[in-house]
Amino acid sequence: MRIALDAMGGDRAPGVTVHGAFLAAKEGVDVLLVGEEARLRAELARLGTSLPIHHAPDWIPMEEHATEVRKRRESSIMVAMDLLKRGEVQAVVSMGHTGATMAAALFTLGRVKGVERPALLVEFPSQRGRTFLLDGGANADCRPSFLVQFAAMGLAYAEASGLKDPKVGLLSIGEEEGKGNALVLETYPLLKDALGDRFFGNVEGRDVFLGTAEVVVTDGFTGNVVLKLAEGEAKVLLGWIKEALTSSPLARLGALLARGALRKVKEKVDPSQYGAMPLLGVEGAVFIGHGSADALAVKNALLRARSLVAAGLLDRVRAGLSALHV
Repeated sequence: MRIALDAMGGDRAPGVTVHGAFLAAKEGVDVLLVGEEARLRAELARLGTSLPIHHAPDWIPMEEHATEVRKRRESSIMVAMDLLKRGEVQAVVSMGHTGATMAAALFTLGRVKGVERPALLVEFPSQRGRTFLLDGGANADCRPSFLVQFAAMGLAYAEASGLKDPKVGLLSIGEEEGKGNALVLETYPLLKDALGDRFFGNVEGRDVFLGTAEVVVTDGFTGNVVLKLAEGEAKVLLGWIKEALTSSPLARLGALLARGALRKVKEKVDPSQYGAMPLLGVEGAVFIGHGSADALAVKNALLRARSLVAAGLLDRVRAGLSALHV
């Protein structure tokens, strides 16, 4: 299994992306770097290693508009998607421009049958393990049918990740069936009909971290707000903990004794541990990470891509959509 990495995508590419690819390769991932060959070879030389490269002379900067990708057929993300379409790689990972990556995937690969709009899936740690939320930001405005499709794809992803009998929750402002905005009120009966006992019902924001339902569906605007709020809160809380544990000699002693336990907590809330988000609903395995990703995030994104492709993620998504007749 070979995975194409858009080595020019991200705020700190290609240094961070090449380093992450190197770390993943050490764990057995077959990585193909896609990008400007001279710059990639220079980064590899700095690390004292070598990896296969597919030259792409152009790339999409983070500040450009996503629609530019159609005109930039030789950009690294378009070249990577073309390699995936031709079957020369089995997945694409990018830490670059989210909109451009989605546009490149739609333009080159197309949508899975039954999907109106693809969705970004976000993984959160919870008291019961993991919660998968979608859409994480691909579609700011959604129709009820979109959320039903998101539910089918989220269930397929949860099962491919090893969860048994996952349930779907609809994000709302109250648990009761009659609460929510127009989108929630219209979506509720559709999910109930489509999923049967796999539909948990409405869930609230706190339920994402309580693990009340393993899969949570919402529109991309709300989902992205949840994601950014969670990341910001985690960063602030870790900062407060660090400040408290260095406030006195006794506190520093306590921190030293609890260092192992604190490290485990930090790992749970560190976005780098999750690597990248899958773009579900396109005809290929595509994973999108943060532009600010470090080498650890790149490595984990590549590891996750390998694991989920091996688990037959795309076939599971197709089967899930077909079973629900969406």
